Amino acid sequence: MEKDTHFVMGVYEDEDVLLHAIQEVRSSGVKIHEVYSPYPVHGIDDYLGYKRSKLPIAAFLFGLLGTCLALTMQFYMLKFDWPMIIGGKDHAAFPDFIPVTFELTVLLASFGMVGVFMVSTNLKPWAQPRIMDIRITDDKHVLAVDIANNSAIELSKIEEILKASGASEVNKKSFE
Repeated sequence: MEKDTHFVMGVYEDEDVLLHAIQEVRSSGVKIHEVYSPYPVHGIDDYLGYKRSKLPIAAFLFGLLGTCLALTMQFYMLKFDWPMIIGGKDHAAFPDFIPVTFELTVLLASFGMVGVFMVSTNLKPWAQPRIMDIRITDDKHVLAVDIANNSAIELSKIEEILKASGASEVNKKSFE
């Protein structure tokens, strides 16, 4: 059985208070696990210090793979596997390859991005989501702090920092 993971959560009513709280909590040395919000908050990734996503690089590489596979597949089929002369054209007429190449490029890029996203965010069809507070789907913002990542700071001090930053509530949560 896994060890319990303990979190301390600050519940915030307003997104402006939340953004200010993120700055205060980070400046006090507390490492933030995640911030949950019922809707996208513009600029929150900058406040949290998130780096730019590498998903576009994965999309490009999977698209490149799709292009290479499409061209290789068509060239092999029309030149070696089942050569046919259609309308007096060469077996490998590359302008005719454009529609299939485009479609396979888009297909592999999109499937690849979905796969990379699911692996990088640890989303599995059989996994149970960790819901910090049910109200994050309605009208509350939650700033979650993992106690294990902040072992140098006492729990009471983390709670004080969250309360001082404008949290309307400070709660504890455990998962198995």
